[in-house]
Amino acid sequence: MERKKLWLIYGMLTLATATWGSAFIAGKFAIESFEPATIAFLRFLGAAILLFPIMWFFEKNRPKPTIKDWGMFALLGLTGIAIYNICFFLASKHAPVIKSSLFIAANPMLIVLLSGLFLKEVITKKQIIGLFLALTGVVLIVTEGNAGVITQFQFEMIDLVLLGAVITWALYSVLGRVVLKKYSPIVSTTYAVAFGTVFLLPFSLVEQPWNAIGTATPAAWLSIAHMSVLVTVVSFILYYYGIQQIGAARASIFINVMPLSAVIMATIFLGETFTASSMIGALFVLSGVYVGTYVHKKRIKRLRHAS
Repeated sequence: MERKKLWLIYGMLTLATATWGSAFIAGKFAIESFEPATIAFLRFLGAAILLFPIMWFFEKNRPKPTIKDWGMFALLGLTGIAIYNICFFLASKHAPVIKSSLFIAANPMLIVLLSGLFLKEVITKKQIIGLFLALTGVVLIVTEGNAGVITQFQFEMIDLVLLGAVITWALYSVLGRVVLKKYSPIVSTTYAVAFGTVFLLPFSLVEQPWNAIGTATPAAWLSIAHMSVLVTVVSFILYYYGIQQIGAARASIFINVMPLSAVIMATIFLGETFTASSMIGALFVLSGVYVGTYVHKKRIKRLRHAS
């Protein structure tokens, strides 16, 4: 794999995970008008409407899924689309942003562990060092330099919801690596989103969304549209492409960019202060991503010959 292509993949992963940071902001606007499962359903319904024409146009020679493949797509939809997003938006409504961010920051560690156990991906010392550097940066950012606030948290039921979000996204990333051996990122994302939308429908109906549709604010609708197009269609395809090219373990390091981008966007759109601890944390995150993904020139040559 050439250095230029490698850096292009890193740029795509950075863009994808930075865009996910905006979901924290968009979720805050959407949750004022809709309940969690309804937000998730509308988000992925919009994404599915966009994804299928894209897939039909660009992937005309896609493989025909077997029964086993449909089962894998269903698992992707259940984990990374349905359960994860219900947990995410429940946390947006009931959990402090600090706690939510800290739980989600544990995602790369779990993905690396599962990738090593089930996908037999090689986990290097640099990746582990990079993960710890990035995790340190995330803690600094979300606690504003006062790590003592973590000790003030008490166990609550919402913690189980946040744990569910972490586990299901890790499973989505690892299962996706298996699916991507046969299918392109566009096809994998489209079918996963389709199944996830179907799974989300009954949960949305329980919330009686028709009562909120007429009174929803323009900001809520714009937030859902943003999450459908950029956070889902564009970013999910970029993320899956990154996993396909460099593996789930190394790609997962870029998830640490998400809370950093969330803090920057909160500063811009919500008027929050970008503190000195946020700046230091950002340097740790960027350093961790660099250390964890840096590939020596000699190794690039080996990868190029192997591909």
